Amino acid sequence: MQLRNVVPDDVDAYIRMRCDPVMMAHLGGPLPREGIPDKVRRDARDAAADVSWIKMIVPDPATPDVVAGTVTLWSHDTDDGPVPEIGWMILPEFQGRGLGKRAARTLLERARDENRWGVVHAFPAADNPASNGICRSLGFRFVAEREVTFADRVLRSNHWAIDPRTDLAPS
Repeated sequence: MQLRNVVPDDVDAYIRMRCDPVMMAHLGGPLPREGIPDKVRRDARDAAADVSWIKMIVPDPATPDVVAGTVTLWSHDTDDGPVPEIGWMILPEFQGRGLGKRAARTLLERARDENRWGVVHAFPAADNPASNGICRSLGFRFVAEREVTFADRVLRSNHWAIDPRTDLAPS
C-alpha cells in the first residue's frame, strides 16, 4: 500500500466515494456531483501546502492509477478551539482488506514521528461497525456518542480520541 497526496485529477475517485449511496450510507447519503471538482481542488491545494494530510490510498504501487479510497488528517475549528480529526473512506471493492486501518495507522505514525497534531479525534457514524472497529484496534479511546455536522448534515457519531505519541496500539 502507498499513500499519495490528492491531486486535481482525482475528481473521478471523489465522485465514486462521495456521490455513491452505498459509500455515503453512514454519512447522510450521496453528495451532489456539482461541488466535487471544487472540493478536490481545495483538498489538493491544502495537501500540497501541507495544511492537511489528504491522501489517496493506492493498494498496489505497481498500478498507481488504481485508488482504493482516502485517508485524511486535518484540523477544524470548534467552539472549544481547533480539533485535529482523522477520517477514511474505502471503496466497496477494496473493503475488508485492512487498507483503511493500515492507511490510518500510517498517518498516525507520521503524526507521532513528526510530533504534529497532538490528540487526534475520529467521529465515525455510531452505526458504522467497520470504522468504529478501526478506532478500537488502533488504540483510540471512546469519548462519547455525539452529534456532528458533515456536509451540512447532522449525524449521530461516536467520538474517539488518540494521542499517537503514547496510545497507538502496536501493529
